[in-house]
Amino acid sequence: MNILLAEDDVRLGKLMSRLLQNEFHVVVWVKNGKEAYHHALLTDFDVIILDWMLPGESGLSVCKRLREKGNQCGILFVTAKDTNKDIITGLDTGADDYIVKPFEFNELSARIRAISRRKEKPLEEVICFDDLILNLTSHELKRNGTIIELTKKEYQLLELLLRNRNHIMTRDVLFEKLWGYDSEVSDNALDALVKLVRRKVDLPEKPSLIQNVRGIGYKVRAADV
Repeated sequence: MNILLAEDDVRLGKLMSRLLQNEFHVVVWVKNGKEAYHHALLTDFDVIILDWMLPGESGLSVCKRLREKGNQCGILFVTAKDTNKDIITGLDTGADDYIVKPFEFNELSARIRAISRRKEKPLEEVICFDDLILNLTSHELKRNGTIIELTKKEYQLLELLLRNRNHIMTRDVLFEKLWGYDSEVSDNALDALVKLVRRKVDLPEKPSLIQNVRGIGYKVRAADV
């Protein structure tokens, strides 16, 4: 699942990002409301997790503006505000659900799954591309019926490329989604990861599934090539 996390508490943000990524979600973490609004307009996220009291622009304002723009992404408020009035205000602004700090991660995970089930446009359960099938529930990859074992990062990269199979994914976008913009991972980590995925999924008689777009990024090669 593609998740936008807007949380200005660095300790909590790091913890939530890591736990969500451990469940095979792709997480973009931002620390203020303006960044959250900007990212939400540019990317089709499955769920947006908004802290109510974000610097720059409140989560409440971000939610309201996104709904006014017609954005139908699932929105979950995470906040210390716990009065009935606050909860009603958040839901009336357009949020799909509300969770009060402190909370158990398994409750957050369950609420994210519930939001995804309630949305009018259900999430894909599998992505089929040529002779390749990626199961988004079990995180299992098959090519020509053979199961291919992937690490968490390999799976996340392949899911990103297949979800955006009609577009070029720039290096900056892929790096941010896979490691985060403030990560200390070296620049060649993406190329190394692509190389590992190619070794596992490519077939000897066919061109590589992942095409390098020189100077820009990567894309999935057309299925009929």
